[in-house]
Parts: sequence; structure tokens; C-alpha cells
Amino acid sequence: MTARLLSNTTRWNKIFILLIASSVAVSCGSSKGVASKNKSGNKTVAKSENLRNLDSKFDGKVSKSISSILKDAEKYIGTPYKFGGNTSSGFDCSGFTVKVFDENDYQLPRRSSDQAEAGNKIDIRDVKPGDLLFFATAGGSRVSHVGIVHDIGGDGEVKFIHASTSKGVIISSLNEKYWNKAYLHARRVL
Repeated sequence: MTARLLSNTTRWNKIFILLIASSVAVSCGSSKGVASKNKSGNKTVAKSENLRNLDSKFDGKVSKSISSILKDAEKYIGTPYKFGGNTSSGFDCSGFTVKVFDENDYQLPRRSSDQAEAGNKIDIRDVKPGDLLFFATAGGSRVSHVGIVHDIGGDGEVKFIHASTSKGVIISSLNEKYWNKAYLHARRVL
């Protein structure tokens, strides 16, 4: 009886670990590429070069509240990735955005897919620091990653700060092939 109970417990532990591992694979993760199928059923690569060197409408001015959000986000650079994490000991992507915005008295939903419904959807050419960028890192068009626009270069390069699974909290660019292909949309929540 004890051996049978122990065997069932071990089985449930393995299932639990498998569920956690699969969740990590689709949340805030990375994949080799994002593809979709066109009407004829052929596989096509989603958005690649179209986000490089945008004709941005950003005038370079940042409000005090946005500046505070960015400063708070920057203090976490180098913090490791931790699935389900939302503290300075480790973050997942949406835990990071929730923490940074919460420190500035603004509440965001906990999941990146829910954050993708907050605020107003905006064109990538209209983004400014403090806006949220959403990505499909697991393929398809399902939101699985979020980052905060950090700055926009004179050439229109959009940089964002986020919690990546491999490097923790870092600043990345939409000019990077991986992020360029995974990009879905932007939202303004402030």
C-alpha cells in the first residue's frame, strides 16, 4: 500500500514538473522563429524587416511619470528570469511589467495576454517610452511576452526593457531579427 501511494505521488510530481516546464516554454520564452499560414496554407514568415528604422513620430520628450517608470525598470537590469517571479530575486516578463508599473501606482493585469488588452492599441510608429510591446515567442499569434519601450533612436530604432528567459532583465531592440519576427502589437496604458 505504501509503495503504491509513493508511486502515485511520484507520478503526480512528474506531471506537475512537466506542466511547469511546458508553461515556461510558452511564457516569456524564446523560439527559433514565428510563422503563420497564409490563405493558401503555405507557411510564411511573419513581419521581419518591416520594423527596422521606422519613421517614428516620437519627439524625444518624456513625462516625469514615464521617466520614473523607466528608472525603476532600469534598476532591475541583470535580475535573473524566474517563472512566475515578480520580485527583485527574479522576474518573468509580465511579473516585471507588473512590478515596475505597481511601483508607480499603476496596476496591470498579471498575465501578458491580459496586459495585451489593457489601454489602447497603437501603431508601432506612434510608440514612445513607457508603452508596452507584445510578442508571440511560441509561434502563431498568441501573446506570450511583453516588454516596456525604453527609448527610440534617431533612426527610429525601438529599444525595450524586458525579462528574457535566457538573460533576465535586459534591453533589446526591435531591430534584432528574433524580436522583429515575434512582434505582434503595441499598447499605451498611461
